[in-house]
Amino acid sequence: MRLDKYLKVSRIIKRRTVANEACDAGRVEVNGKPARASYDVKIGDKITVNLGQSPKSFEVLEINEHALKEDALKMYKPLD
Repeated sequence: MRLDKYLKVSRIIKRRTVANEACDAGRVEVNGKPARASYDVKIGDKITVNLGQSPKSFEVLEINEHALKEDALKMYKPLD
């Protein structure tokens, strides 16, 4: 699954266009390296999002095409 879509489906970022723009601006890193929106997310990846005051880090636990609000929280584990 593309990185921008994963960020939207998991509800880390509210809209896919915002996720895409954040990737283009270099505000999203995967495993310590800046990632493009087209990056293929894998289980175990560590994603860092630099939006707002402090960066937030997550570890990918699941990849689902669609997720309800309750299920979205099971897709990642916060690392902060």
